[in-house]
Amino acid sequence: MKLIRTWIAASLLALPLVAAAQNTVKVGVILPLSGGAGPQGQHVTNAINVMAAMINDAGGVLGRKIEIVSRDDESTPAVGVSRATELVSAGVAVVIEGWNSPVTLAMQPVLSRAGVLDITAISKADAILSGEGNPMAVRLNSSNSQDGAVIANYIANIAKAKRVAFLTQNDAYGNGAQASIEGELKRLNWTYEKVAEEKFPFTQADFRVAMTNVVAAKPDLTVAINANEGLGMPATIRQARQSRLPGKLVAAVGTVAPSVIEVAGDAANGLIGADIYFPAVEPFASNPANQRFVAKSQEMFKYTPDKFMALGATALQVWAMAANELKTLDRAAIAKRIRGGSFKGTVMGDVSFEPNGQLGSRHYLFNVQGGKIAVSP
Repeated sequence: MKLIRTWIAASLLALPLVAAAQNTVKVGVILPLSGGAGPQGQHVTNAINVMAAMINDAGGVLGRKIEIVSRDDESTPAVGVSRATELVSAGVAVVIEGWNSPVTLAMQPVLSRAGVLDITAISKADAILSGEGNPMAVRLNSSNSQDGAVIANYIANIAKAKRVAFLTQNDAYGNGAQASIEGELKRLNWTYEKVAEEKFPFTQADFRVAMTNVVAAKPDLTVAINANEGLGMPATIRQARQSRLPGKLVAAVGTVAPSVIEVAGDAANGLIGADIYFPAVEPFASNPANQRFVAKSQEMFKYTPDKFMALGATALQVWAMAANELKTLDRAAIAKRIRGGSFKGTVMGDVSFEPNGQLGSRHYLFNVQGGKIAVSP
């Protein structure tokens, strides 16, 4: 009898914990939290936590608090698959993932088979939304094909470069980005010579041999496609300056955050790039939702968010908007609402998604001046 009374008492004490767990909505997050891309993945995860706090302060999702369940994919496809499997077992309502395209592409079949809504925040490979992965997939960041058109237009219509070199990350993201740029140059009927093409793995940080080869080719313009913002991209910029690379250095869309410029130092001055979000530049600076997000980020983590953090936060925000509007956590229903749908008042402004789940984005060209991004009018 004493044992029974003890069990009952323990069960009663556990009830508040069970109730608390049932009163939260679990959101899975899979990003690199270690290695070369670890700092950036940590920042995006922090931004998602900022948005979760903002949503929770406003009443949560269906009256329940959001609980973020975060995992480190270590920028490795096999690890990403393992983490996706863990979150499926944890019963998350949605997974927000994706810094590296190969990791995203590896995780998609796992999430698809489990019927989990999969929102890619950053990864850019076109195949992510090709229909071969998760039929409920959504992506916030611009795709390789969207980015390729922007860079190709700069090469052909602004720089008018005839001798073009490529420094390209040798994976689904990098090769896809280069193919998109070259495909768009062909569509524009721009005649040019590809004078050099150097490929490298995501983890590489020493580009001196590659730079020597590119310098010898005497390009008018070199396109650097490197998604390793914590290590590879700053090293590329510094070593390009040290090697006295001729012509213009153009970074692939979305590979130059303020953190990259900070690490690269003065070598970043003169760098050309393009992106889809800048926290203190119009039309974002006067956007009330963005202002609240920036203020909350500064309050919680003491820094101003960059594009990647804004994408992670907007991914959660759009999902929560759809769930609250539909009054359901049904994954298929929310995916249907997002794909092809529009949302007002997000961190990114009023946004619309294409039927395949791709966010429509406007790109802004910029150059680096005095260690800061200067957006072209």
